Amino acid sequence: YGKNTIKFLRLHKEGKKHFVKEVEVCTHLRLTSAQEYLDGNNSLVIPTDTIKNIVLVLAKKHGIPTIEQFAIDICKHFMTTFCQVGYVKTYVQEVPWQRLHENGVPHIHSFICVPDGIRFCEAEQCRNGPLVVFAGIKDLKLMKTTQSGFEGFYKNEHTTLPERNDRILCGELFCKWSYGDCKDFDFDCIWYKNKIRECILEAFAGPPDCGEYSPSYQKTVNCIQMCILSKVSQVQVIEVVLNNTFYNVVDMTNLGLINDKEVLVPVETPYGSCACTLGRKKFLEA
Repeated sequence: YGKNTIKFLRLHKEGKKHFVKEVEVCTHLRLTSAQEYLDGNNSLVIPTDTIKNIVLVLAKKHGIPTIEQFAIDICKHFMTTFCQVGYVKTYVQEVPWQRLHENGVPHIHSFICVPDGIRFCEAEQCRNGPLVVFAGIKDLKLMKTTQSGFEGFYKNEHTTLPERNDRILCGELFCKWSYGDCKDFDFDCIWYKNKIRECILEAFAGPPDCGEYSPSYQKTVNCIQMCILSKVSQVQVIEVVLNNTFYNVVDMTNLGLINDKEVLVPVETPYGSCACTLGRKKFLEA
């Protein structure tokens, strides 16, 4: 049981310069006894309102240096404070606020919300077990208008989809990865310096002057995973889900016009989806 959707903004000031972290937190606990379920005995139950207050107090006392570290702080607090807690899991996602720049100069206290994907993380721990940290990005909408096709697929009497060697590839991406030993990780350094988000964009789009052909959504998903695993050594296993958006060319012959893939309409439902989990062999074998 636990508390979902704890939303708040943490404002940090260094002189005149302000820093913001707006997050949504979900924290769930599993107790060492199930007496509240079986017997209606609530003596070990930590109220969900208390869980919410603890999250807010930790944000006030320690700040949010990174969302991963904040999730770790929450897990450690419940494990070290409450002996009846046998398992804790915390999910944190960050609102994508970015500092405003005017003529290249960063503003000291103004920000803009940029919808270019939502950064999130999870931390979980069993009592006497290792702390496990996941991170990821979701709601990242990507499109390329050519260099994509789908040919040579299996066909039978129910197949109506035509083969295409030039189509729009568009979708909403969910990407989640796990780290190995998380001791002393600089999570922001991994996110910004190693540029995981940029790895995703590079693998999706290809070189800026010519792109790279995608024979399927599945191949694009694999290219994203391989790019991140090859460039970010801390990532051990990575899951990618790509929910596809299809576009149909509008028939304008009745309007006396030839529409050469210039006006298209999205197919809202049903939509396709492909997913894959890929990891380093030594980690999967372990």
